[in-house]
Parts: sequence; C-alpha cells; structure tokens
Amino acid sequence: MDGWNYFNYFTEIEEYFWKKRGAHLLVSPLDWAIMEAWQKAGVPLEAVLKGIDRAFESFERSRRGAGKPLKSLAYCTDAVLEAAEEQLEAAAGKAPTSKRGQQKEAFARDELKRYFERNVAKLQQAAEKNQEQRPTLATALAGIGKSVESCSGLLETPATLNLEDLERRLTVLDDKLQSVLTNHASEELMLRIRRELDGQLATYRRKMKAEQLALVEKQYVQKRLLEEFRLPRLSLFYLS
Repeated sequence: MDGWNYFNYFTEIEEYFWKKRGAHLLVSPLDWAIMEAWQKAGVPLEAVLKGIDRAFESFERSRRGAGKPLKSLAYCTDAVLEAAEEQLEAAAGKAPTSKRGQQKEAFARDELKRYFERNVAKLQQAAEKNQEQRPTLATALAGIGKSVESCSGLLETPATLNLEDLERRLTVLDDKLQSVLTNHASEELMLRIRRELDGQLATYRRKMKAEQLALVEKQYVQKRLLEEFRLPRLSLFYLS
C-alpha cells in the first residue's frame, strides 16, 4: 500500500460505496473478498474511489442502470484497475516520498493493545472449543494466539513503533492461520463455500481477468473459513 494512512482502507471503501449506492446495506462476502483482493494487489485507496465513481457513471448511462441500484463492487473491478494503472503511470519518474513520519499518528498503543487482546481471546476460545474433537487444530490456534500476544509485547518498547515490521509479522500469522483452517476444513464445508462463491460470481465472472478472479476467489474462501471457525483477521488493516 502507498503509506500507512491507508489502514482504514476497507472502511473508506465500504462507506464510499454506501454513499454512492444511496443505501446503508451490509457489504456482502463477495464485496469483502474484492476489497481484500485490491488491498493484496496494492491498489491505492484513491484509485479505488476514482474507479467506483467511474463505474457508477457507466452503470447509470447503461440500460441496466435505469431505476436499478448498483448492487456489488464486482461491477467496479475494471474501472478500479484502470484507475490504478493510470495512477501508476502518472507516478512514474517521481521521487518516492517518505511516509515514515506518519507511523506515530496511525494508531495509539492502547488501541493496538486492545486489538491484540481481542484477537488473542478469540483464538484461545476457538482452541478450547476444538480441544476434544480436533486437538491438532486446537494446538495450532493456541500457538498462533501466543504469537499474536508476543506482538503486543512490542508495544512496551520506548522506541518508535515500526508499524511496517509489525504488519509483516501479523501477515505471516494471517497466512499461517489460513493454512491451518484450510487443512482442517471438511470437504463438505469447502464444497458449500465454493457453491456460494460460484453463485455470487456468476453475474460478474466474465468481467474479471483470470488473475483478478483467482485472487477474489481466494479471498472469499479465506473470509468464509474465518467466519465458520469464528476467527478474526489479524492484520492491522482490519483494525477499525
């Protein structure tokens, strides 16, 4: 991402999409997967918002937009990627600016501590719940919980907090958690999630490029697994 001021990435996109749509509705799992795909791909927030504007303008000019609301962020994917490419081209040749001075203002340490404590508690609860029937899963979840707890210890240092390094640690733990859940999810659960995904993507599949589609599918499955096991994302991007 282009600077740590984008830790509110998902909230900004979600609220902007609500305003454009004119209805404060819950964002679907597919929409969340699309936002996560953009974030993973490093699409700047500014490009996302610009792309959403363009998609709404195009939708309103089309026949399908006559009296109907734009229901999903999936319709915005092409416009967002185009805006991101334009921003990348415009930035070519410019000297990079340092964002490190913004790290001090990104989060209060108390806020981070509460975030870690909530996530550790959820991991511990899930470990206890699975202790009897799935002890291997329980052990893995408890271990991840301890690693998150150790991240909280970094907040005690008097030195300036390195948010980039902290985010790297949490991303590693996020990836580890996803691997654990995928390995322990039943075939029945995975099939149900895949059916949900195919149903939601049916209308938009042809609009997406193969690599973009693969990333959205991956993020969707990951999100649904976390929901099924009642576990949180660990990245600082989900602190709100």
